Parts: sequence; structure tokens; C-alpha cells
Amino acid sequence: MTARSARLSGYLFVLIAAGGFGAMPIFARFAYAEGVDLATMLFLRFSIAAALMSLVMLLWRLRWPRGRDLWLLIGMGALGYVGQAYCYFAALRYATAGLTTLLLYLYPAIVTILAAVLARRRLSGSRLAAVLAALFGAALAVGDSIGGSPLGIILGVGAALIYSVYILVGARVTDSAGAIPGATVVMLSAAAVYGGIALAQGMTLPHTGAGWAAVAGIAVLSTAAAIAAFLAAMKRLGAADAATLSTLEPAITIVLAAIFLGEAIGLRQLLGGAVILAAVLVLTRLPKTSA
Repeated sequence: MTARSARLSGYLFVLIAAGGFGAMPIFARFAYAEGVDLATMLFLRFSIAAALMSLVMLLWRLRWPRGRDLWLLIGMGALGYVGQAYCYFAALRYATAGLTTLLLYLYPAIVTILAAVLARRRLSGSRLAAVLAALFGAALAVGDSIGGSPLGIILGVGAALIYSVYILVGARVTDSAGAIPGATVVMLSAAAVYGGIALAQGMTLPHTGAGWAAVAGIAVLSTAAAIAAFLAAMKRLGAADAATLSTLEPAITIVLAAIFLGEAIGLRQLLGGAVILAAVLVLTRLPKTSA
């Protein structure tokens, strides 16, 4: 695979991941409406996704990660993804969805800066401008729905920090473990942790077909497909660029919310989406980062 084709496939994987992650709030709204509690939803999310990915591993006869890679991936799932998911969904209880989304999308800037520090290299002005423009676009996209308590802000920033570390570790492990094996171990680890939490608190399973459909959407599209695609994108583009390109997610969420939830799209949302797309186009013309 040439460098150009690798980057093109990386952009495609980012788009798949952004679509999956961007759809997750929509699925979650439907799941909550059917009475599914947070711990049960997260357990079902990761356990169904883990079962699906394990089947893919078996059918494709892929090799399971071993040694140091295995333990790092277990940590990414049991600590990284569990911590990030908990902080994100808990923040929604203490802050508006707009503020929670904006705080989470601090992670592209955090990843870009940390990647540069770890690699001991200077950030180019163009790459830094693209990151800041993407963050500004996300701020415009969430509109005026920004408000919350200090606890909500802390949880939102915590989700961004944890996810940033997860991405940087994942970028290094994926090179040797592979996107699908890595994603499978991450999901199995997260499912084990949330299974224990859900059993301790008591599970509230969906009672309707619509509830199960929403959970299935979260597990298959917004978890299995999205995580595997994002890990594959990081392998081809580097952690910093993959993270910045992922700012497409809030724009996708806004469009899907308008289609399926009847939420209005205002001028600020359109402008925010345009700024994000401009930042993405600039970033696609820059050389690949090393991390």
C-alpha cells in the first residue's frame, strides 16, 4: 500500500468512525426513553460489540494480542474506555449536552500537543491552526446550549483527558496488535468491568424491540465498527490527525438529531460545520504526523 492510498483509506476509516460515534447520542436518547439505565446500557454496548468482534476474530482466524500489547489493550478497555465513557455519560447529568460535547472535543488539541511533546518535535503553524479551527467549529456547532455545574465541567474535561491518553496508547499498540484484535480486547475488557458494575447495581434490560434496536445500534455501529475504524485510521494517519479529523462527529450528530429527533439546525450550526470541514480539508493536505 502506497503512502497516498494509506492516507486515503485512513480518511475513509475516520469518516466511518465519526459516523458511528456521531450516531451514539441519538441511539442513547432512544435507549434512555425505553428505560435502559446507564450501567446496563454500557454493559450491553461493550458485551454485544465484544461478542461480534470475537466472532470476526474466529472467522478471519486473526491472532490474539499477546504479552505487553495484550496488557496495554486490557488497560485501555478496563481503565481508559470505562473511565472515559463513565465521565462522558455522567457529565450529561450535570451539564448540557452542548457543553459536554464541547469539553469532550478538547481531546484533539490535547492529543496533538501531547504527541508533539512525546515526539520532541515542534508543531507546525498550519497543523495548530487546523486544530484550533476544528475546536472553534465544534464550539459553534453546539450552539447556545452551554451550561452546567462545576462537577459537570470536571467530568467533561476528565473524559477528554482520559480519551487523549487512550488514543496515544492505542496508536502505538495498534501498529503491532492490529485494529480488529486490538478493538476486540478493548471491548472485552470494558464489558467485564461494566458487567460487574451492572450486576452490583441491578440490570434494567430493554423491554421493547425499539429499546433493543437502540442498544444494538450503539453496540454494532457506535462501538464495534467505530472503534475498529478509528484504530485503523490512527495506524494510517497518526493519533493527532485522526483525533482532529474526528471533530466531524458533532457535525454528524447535529445532522442526525435534525433527521431523527426533529431538532432544528440554525445558522451557527451550519457555520460551525463549515469551519470544521475547512479545518479537515487543510489537515488532509498536510504530511502525516509521527504519532
